[in-house]
Amino acid sequence: AILMLTAAGPAAAKPKVRLNQLATFDKPTFVAAPEGAGETAYVTEREGKIRLLEGERKQGTFLDMKRWVGCCRVETGLFSVAFPADYERTRRFYVYFTNRQDNIEIDEFKHRRGHPRKADRGSRRKLLEIKQTGPVNHNGGTLAFGPDGYLYAATGDGGRFDEPSPNGQRKGSLLGKLLRIDPQKGRRRPYRIPASNPYVGGRGRNEIYARGLRNPYRFTFDGNKILIADVGQNRREEVNIETAKGARGANFGWNLYEGTLRFRPGDIAHHDRPAHQYSHAGSACSIIGGEVIRDERMPPSVRGRYVYADYCAGFVRSFVPKLGGSRRDSSLGIGEVPHVIGFGSDARGRV
Repeated sequence: AILMLTAAGPAAAKPKVRLNQLATFDKPTFVAAPEGAGETAYVTEREGKIRLLEGERKQGTFLDMKRWVGCCRVETGLFSVAFPADYERTRRFYVYFTNRQDNIEIDEFKHRRGHPRKADRGSRRKLLEIKQTGPVNHNGGTLAFGPDGYLYAATGDGGRFDEPSPNGQRKGSLLGKLLRIDPQKGRRRPYRIPASNPYVGGRGRNEIYARGLRNPYRFTFDGNKILIADVGQNRREEVNIETAKGARGANFGWNLYEGTLRFRPGDIAHHDRPAHQYSHAGSACSIIGGEVIRDERMPPSVRGRYVYADYCAGFVRSFVPKLGGSRRDSSLGIGEVPHVIGFGSDARGRV
């Protein structure tokens, strides 16, 4: 089901927010919308479809790409969709998924000319395929355009729970990283590399923007800030907060650090510490990030707070996000919500 955070109403003292179920889908994973879409939102389904949600009603299929998506072993499937600011003019949008070879893939599509509610499957253009080095988990999952207009993607490290991968620290691997590309065609690649990426002209893959991530399944932009929820191993779940520029060349520590705790010995020149972390106490196991609430219809007490969940513990909490730290972490007051898969927002800022 897709659930929307709404104000509880003026008569209710507590809770100040509540959940309103909008519609049911087949294994929904993400919600997004291009600028100016009004009440129309796009819902990715794990097996490979993107559905339309109009207000509170499901309104058909925008794109069926099940023939290319590998699903649903362990952590595989269609994870997210992203729309650039010039989507209305270019008709281009981008998807992040695992393909039939269990590799991470980012593709470009266009909607049909004159029919914006239908994608053109024949417009498919593969931008990037990243070969998995281990089992079919730790695939990351989020694709989003930053305030600089470039396309960002967060990849998992390809490791197993019983055999943590060093890929996050390896500059020669695209796994365990925050990537940044310009999806316009280049001379040698189907995309361009921003000249300001930290390893351009040096030792390291040019696509890398930041490293040291384990399984950054969900990240989001809020103005000029990026908030990355990184799933931990067995002791800490974390949220990393940087400005988009400040994330350039950042090292979030994995697999030398899990949160602020040392995970294994090894040299690290600089560790960008998490702004927020929590332990696995109370059956917690996997952070699910996360959106900053900007919906003007929500109570002032929750606007500007970052809301997140834990997949196993079922809690939904929020905090005030700050660079270098977080403030006033607390329950959102809506009770336990089991097995939250992800957050997203529509063009009107509804979470």
